[in-house]
Amino acid sequence: MVSPQAKRQATRYVEDAWHYSERQACRVVGTGRSSVRYQPRQRPDEVVLRRRIRELADKHKSYGYRFITALLRREGFLVNKKRVHRLWQDEGLQQTRRRVTKRRYGPAGETLQKAERRHHVWSYDIIEDRTENGTKIRILGVVDEFTRECLSIEAERSIPATKVVDTLEWLFLVHGAPEHIRSDNGPEFIAHAVQNWLEQRACNTIYITPGSPWENPFIESFFATFRRECLDRHLFYTVSEAQTVLDAWRQEYNGYRPHSSLQYRTPAAYADLCATTPTAIALPAAVAAG
Repeated sequence: MVSPQAKRQATRYVEDAWHYSERQACRVVGTGRSSVRYQPRQRPDEVVLRRRIRELADKHKSYGYRFITALLRREGFLVNKKRVHRLWQDEGLQQTRRRVTKRRYGPAGETLQKAERRHHVWSYDIIEDRTENGTKIRILGVVDEFTRECLSIEAERSIPATKVVDTLEWLFLVHGAPEHIRSDNGPEFIAHAVQNWLEQRACNTIYITPGSPWENPFIESFFATFRRECLDRHLFYTVSEAQTVLDAWRQEYNGYRPHSSLQYRTPAAYADLCATTPTAIALPAAVAAG
C-alpha cells in the first residue's frame, strides 16, 4: 500500500521531471489534486515520536507496528495504532508479510484439556539448531499454556530422558507441579523414566496423536517465534554461548516482548495479574503467537 506522502512526492517528481501540469501528474500517479495540495500539520511530539519508532524498529526488527504501539504506550506515549501505522509507513518500515500456508490435510483439531488457569497445563518439546562448525544443538523448551510464559529453555548436545527429568524437577521445585503436561511422542518424553517420575508427582501426561503437531499449538507457536527472533539472528560457536543467548532472550520474551494473545501484555505481567486476581482473568481464546 502506497502512503499519501509517497504519492505526493511522486506527483511532484512527475511535474518537475516531465514538465506535466498538476492535473496531468495526478492522473499519471493516480491520486487526487486535493490530496497533493494537502499540507499535514505536524503535532508537537511528532519528531520525538518518529525518532522513537525508528529506534524501536531498529532494535526489534521482527516487531510490527502493533507491537511497537504497545511498547510506546508502555513508555508513556499517548498514541493509537492508527497513528503509529501512518508514521510506520511514512518511515518505510513495512515488513514483508509472512506467507500463510493453509493446512490441507488432517482434521481441524481441538486442543485436549485446554488450560484454564496458571500452572494448569504445561507443554514442552525439543528443536534443533547447529553451531558455526555444524555441531548439532538440541534445545528443550517448557511453556505454561495459560500465561504463555517460557519456564525454561535449555541447550545441550543431546537431551536424554534424564535431562528432561532434571529440568522438570527444578521447575517443579520452583513453580510447583502442573496438573497436566503436554508433549509429542518423542523418545525423551515417552521414556519410562519420565512417565514414572511424572506419575509419582501426580502430573498427568497428554500425548498428542503422532504426526499431529496442531494438537500441541502453544509450544509449536512459541518455537516458531523463538526461531524467527532468536535462532535465525544468532550464530553460535559453543553450546555455552548458545545457552547465554537463550537465557537473555527468555528474559526478554517473558518480561519485555508484548504478546498479542494476552492483549499485548507480557507473559510475566499476565502471570502476575493471574496471581493477584485468579478468578477475574479470562481472555478471548487465542492460539496464535504474538
